[in-house]
Amino acid sequence: MRQALLEAKKAFDKDEVPVGAVIILSGKIIARAHNQVEQLHDATAHAEMLAITSACAELQSKFLDKAELYVTLEPCPMCAAAIGLARIAKLHWAADDEKMGFTRFSEKVLHPKTKVKQGELADESADLLKEYFRAKR
Repeated sequence: MRQALLEAKKAFDKDEVPVGAVIILSGKIIARAHNQVEQLHDATAHAEMLAITSACAELQSKFLDKAELYVTLEPCPMCAAAIGLARIAKLHWAADDEKMGFTRFSEKVLHPKTKVKQGELADESADLLKEYFRAKR
């Protein structure tokens, strides 16, 4: 999760919503990404989406069923659906997203075998998000 938080800080420094993600396979990071919505002018350029795309390209596979995704903010429904379609084995997220987190809508978008763990480095992630949005107001 610390590596995902470093990615979130990269997003913050680029004036993007500070969310970072890393994908781990066999204890090794195979993909890392941060939000690039503003930079790419693409509403789908969330950290999770970019990390999944990168990991699938790295493995030459549409499935990541042995991989773990660490993300600093609870995924939105779009990202959760992509996580489900990629069949990611385990999803870890730091801070809950009270407005757009997928658990507010439906947890059924994840693959049935995907395990979930939440809360690691939640305060650090939430603080970075609060700092970003405070500066925007």
